[in-house]
Amino acid sequence: MAIDLMGLFGSASLGVYSLTTEEMAIVPPQMSKAKAKRLEDCLQVKVIRTMIGESVLVGALTTANSSGVVLPHYVTEDEVETIRSAVPDINIAIMKTKRTAYGNMILANDRGAIVDPRLREEDLAKISDALNVEVVLGEIAGLPYVGSLATATNKGVLVHPLVKEEEQRRLKEVLKVPADVGTVNCGVPYVGMGLIANSRGAVAGFVTTGPELFIIGQALDVVKEK
Repeated sequence: MAIDLMGLFGSASLGVYSLTTEEMAIVPPQMSKAKAKRLEDCLQVKVIRTMIGESVLVGALTTANSSGVVLPHYVTEDEVETIRSAVPDINIAIMKTKRTAYGNMILANDRGAIVDPRLREEDLAKISDALNVEVVLGEIAGLPYVGSLATATNKGVLVHPLVKEEEQRRLKEVLKVPADVGTVNCGVPYVGMGLIANSRGAVAGFVTTGPELFIIGQALDVVKEK
């Protein structure tokens, strides 16, 4: 288990551009081979290189767990085929709504999902079917874009420091893991924008501090490599 530090396109907002599950990481094609290898080694996953809707904002537009992936309506056929070819058994949900930033709107692991309360009931059903988990409406720190405010794995959740007590309790109940507060990238509370993780490791933005790494390691039950 390990924590690595990384950036993409000169930015420490790693979670905006990439995502990971227990089996795969989806990253833009522009990621260097060296960085892709570091992701593979740290998270022990297969790296899939594709844009989403011809955008490099893979992590902001997409969410996934071990069962499925949720994509915006303008994802291309070639992009869907790239994901399906790499992970043939995965459920793929292409959402037919005006909202597109599903990485920001959904916080999920393999046990549950908290989603933006502005999503419609039929959208919740489609997300639940794809991810094969219970889907519950919720907010973090009184804000609806839950996916950008936390990072969840099958071991824990790291969440915005201003999370309310009842919100934190709901995270624990729905995702069925402990939930702790923290920041990334030298004090940024939008955890999901700067941290991707699974049960084996975590990759944070390159300006994440030592104390932040310690909290990440404790919350997600991973350790910093020496």
